[in-house]
Amino acid sequence: MQGKRVLIGISGGIAAYKVCEVISTLAKQGVETRAILTNSAQAFITPLTIATLCRHAAYTDESFWQTTHDRPLHIELGEWADLFVLAPLTANTLAKLVYGMADNLLTNTVLASTCPVLLAPAMNTDMWEQPPVQRNWQSAQAEPRMHTLAPGSGILACDRVGSGRMAEPTAILSHVESLLYTKGQRDLVGKHVLISAGGTREFLDPVRFIGNPSTGKMGIALAQAALHRGATVKLVHGALESALDAQIATLPEIQAFSVTSADAMQQALLHCFPEADWTIMAAAVADVRPASYSQEKLPKRSLPSALPLETVPDIVAALAALKQPHQKLIGFAAQSGDIVTPALEKLQRKKLDAIAANPIDQPNSGFGSDSNQAVLIDHRGRQHIVEPCSKLHMAHQLLDFMQTLT
Repeated sequence: MQGKRVLIGISGGIAAYKVCEVISTLAKQGVETRAILTNSAQAFITPLTIATLCRHAAYTDESFWQTTHDRPLHIELGEWADLFVLAPLTANTLAKLVYGMADNLLTNTVLASTCPVLLAPAMNTDMWEQPPVQRNWQSAQAEPRMHTLAPGSGILACDRVGSGRMAEPTAILSHVESLLYTKGQRDLVGKHVLISAGGTREFLDPVRFIGNPSTGKMGIALAQAALHRGATVKLVHGALESALDAQIATLPEIQAFSVTSADAMQQALLHCFPEADWTIMAAAVADVRPASYSQEKLPKRSLPSALPLETVPDIVAALAALKQPHQKLIGFAAQSGDIVTPALEKLQRKKLDAIAANPIDQPNSGFGSDSNQAVLIDHRGRQHIVEPCSKLHMAHQLLDFMQTLT
């Protein structure tokens, strides 16, 4: 995201403190960041704080009426931004957006801009649930350049427990990265995308299992990328990093199915597969499992010196056998050393439309990493190299690659 330009609009609400993390993270990633504070926002957070994090002066209504600019400030800022993020978005500012009102620097700049706009509301539960606010929210969602992050639920600053919490900084940052990549295009509207993620666990007894170090980060990134581009997303996931479990809970638009074993994952995927246009198998599924299972924890002295194993059914092969002409099935091949040769063999043997071969023996790549790299290969032998990047950025490149499949 180096060199991209993000404009942050801050309205008056206690959630304004969360925006500090968003601005700080963007600045550290090399994103040029500017911010506008409404008069009410300054009651919660100071322009000096925001300016320090942006590495640039913060703008207020006082700036709006100054004559030190060569051109009107709202015009300059509107043309400058690649993306406009409004967080927190109050009921007042939401209503102004819907009705095209422009009585301060923030709302004037929205009207003077043409870039995508990301809305992250925050307010008391009773305020959020008022019919006029909900009508305005629905109207904002219908605007092509408006992208939305609905508030979550929890304990609010007013001690009320309910909906109205602004989306967490991690969710805002993910959406920002997607919008900077896609420039706001919703090119997967109408697509049903099915994704598997995380690792499966094959238990020997209630406390011991055969597993792998998959955290589910790549699969979650794929689900987010597809959702941000307008797809209907279903996610079947095994064991995930705890933070990702919490993250899924904040994405009600994604229909998620939590499973443990390979058998359970296969059943869930077979259930969802008929509706899927694209299926992306990013999960790390076990290859073998203990041949028997003990209902009670085995004493250490009873553990076998050699553990009998049996193979796990091949989920990808089962889906490939059911695949219809309009469906696309994509696999992953996590490899060390030569990643392309075994990926090609897997692609052909399992009759996939494409495969992502990614190394697990390279720095900042593979299991547990926030970044990844890969060679994308389709059934005709075309290859696309994904240089090291964030897993969300790689997810978007994979979705782009899938759109070229024939």
